Amino acid sequence: MILVIDAITDPADLAAIDERIALLHWRDGRETAGAVAREVKRNEQAVMDGTPGRALQDEVTARLAAHPVIRAAAWPRRFSPLLISKTGAGDHYGRHVDNPLMGQGPARVRTDISFTLFLTPPGDYEGGELVIHTAGLTQEVKGEEGHLVLYPSGAIHEVRPVTRGTRIVCVGWIESLIPDPARRETLFDLENLRASLRQQYASQSAEMLTLDKTIGNLLRMWARP
Repeated sequence: MILVIDAITDPADLAAIDERIALLHWRDGRETAGAVAREVKRNEQAVMDGTPGRALQDEVTARLAAHPVIRAAAWPRRFSPLLISKTGAGDHYGRHVDNPLMGQGPARVRTDISFTLFLTPPGDYEGGELVIHTAGLTQEVKGEEGHLVLYPSGAIHEVRPVTRGTRIVCVGWIESLIPDPARRETLFDLENLRASLRQQYASQSAEMLTLDKTIGNLLRMWARP
């Protein structure tokens, strides 16, 4: 499932994120890539272990973890540390697949779902589309500022070359309580159905109680806390 979400909508919140990004230092993005991805990665990565980076990471992670659509679509168990990427004119990130595991020891995360949060208005740069290749489908995404795209971490994907301006995004990975993507999609459909039916039925109606029971029982069968 590939899903685009309007994740951060308040202009003041986006402006505050931009102010924090302006305080960050940058390094060659190849330093954070795996052996294969390093060959095709040409961008810059923010240094996140200072005070501005940690504050930005905590703030953005909290917002994403609390977003109702992200919760319903991804069923997050854990988020990876976030990365801020800057792609300038002539830079790109060629076709690659994300590592299945990231981090070490207790901080290790299984990457079920990848996400890109767009932090630059699309009119400020040319090129730089996120391209996701799945079986029988290639999808390009160039989101508005504050939009987030969720996509399978096992999908081949790339960032097209930027030909003008600078593209800044936040990227990260989610380990889901529901490892199987088809089951996550089923639960997402049922959550959307439940939200719609709340407009028609009382919470204690037979219809809503049956749907609540069904979703709960599927979680009992499928969740891996």
